[in-house]
Amino acid sequence: MDIKKLAEKYDDYVIQQRRFFHRCPELSFEEEETTRELKERLEEMGIPVITFPDYHGLVGIIEGGKPGGTVMLRADIDALPVEEKTGLPFASTNGKMHACGHDAHMAMLLGAARILMDCREDIKGTVKLLFQSAEESCHGAEYYVEKGVLDDSEAIFGMHIWGTLDAPLINIEGGGRMASCDNFTITVNGISSHGSAPHLGKDAIVAAASIVMNLQTFASRMNDPLNTLVVSIGTIHGGQRFNIIANEVKMEGTIRTYSRELRKTMESQLRNIICSTAQALGCTAELDYHAYLGPVINDHEDLNRIARNAAVKLYGEESMTTMPRLTGSEDFSMLADKIPGVYGFIGCINKEAGAIYSNHNDKFTVDETVLHRGAGLYAQFAVDFLEEKSSQELREHKVRSNS
Repeated sequence: MDIKKLAEKYDDYVIQQRRFFHRCPELSFEEEETTRELKERLEEMGIPVITFPDYHGLVGIIEGGKPGGTVMLRADIDALPVEEKTGLPFASTNGKMHACGHDAHMAMLLGAARILMDCREDIKGTVKLLFQSAEESCHGAEYYVEKGVLDDSEAIFGMHIWGTLDAPLINIEGGGRMASCDNFTITVNGISSHGSAPHLGKDAIVAAASIVMNLQTFASRMNDPLNTLVVSIGTIHGGQRFNIIANEVKMEGTIRTYSRELRKTMESQLRNIICSTAQALGCTAELDYHAYLGPVINDHEDLNRIARNAAVKLYGEESMTTMPRLTGSEDFSMLADKIPGVYGFIGCINKEAGAIYSNHNDKFTVDETVLHRGAGLYAQFAVDFLEEKSSQELREHKVRSNS
């Protein structure tokens, strides 16, 4: 099977699908019409579809012509609450926008579905296509894990179209690729008094300021500098009037790291710093900690190899590039925590195509000529993974028979 040629064959189709879904974006947990349209597309190809009575998104199932394992390909489907300013003829006009490229992801996976159906008789196993709801919410993938959607799959592959990487370059690297995302709220309680007599009160603002500084000191002095850690306070609210010592301050923040081990310790370490700092200044403090997403780490060498070799097989070594790790987060991590996974990036910057803005920008768009490459890479990875899985099982069977 020549997947590269099949991908080129469906170039127009993939671009058409990207433009259709770009025109009608839906926010996280609201992707009703998007799900309906995706279901229609897959069923037109003869692909059975699983939907969910209480959740959006779906799973398409392609049964290969030969027995074998099961691999999953994933694309996210939700948009952002962004007013689009691209000026494209197919721009959204509903106050929402596919400003992160999920329209491209859907189109690439639909293209992969057509490729895989064309060579279905040669596929050794089953390919499951997960069109996932609510990635932008930080926990949209959780539903599928809890419902057992991944239980029969042996690996999962995901990709992201990326607005700081030149088209048509592909990045697949081992190690940490995207950071974890845990958020928190801190409430500092003091005692109010007149601003002219601070000794009669306990100043929650001073305590809050000290907590902010101590959290930064923790990140820079108690944490191993080789172990990336970001602790950021994004909001701070407190006080009643210019001449009243504040009795309450609320702060919100986020934590990012690539270390699963460090992440496990962060809640207890933050609570110790926050409460001890407040106590030292006569106040009390509470920490409300929300663990959202773990880091995306390509730590399965075999999957990294299969994904990279698939890209090279299609588009040569010159198509591959390195890329710095990202401190943004992706709920693909929830899926890859359940089964082995690998995650890649496809560049979409092209000045001639007007694609010069990064993801989440209100003028973000993509070089559409890369989309069929993404479709091809999805399909090639699935075919190669199932081929290698089948060959491994055959070798193991021969060993058992000979023994």
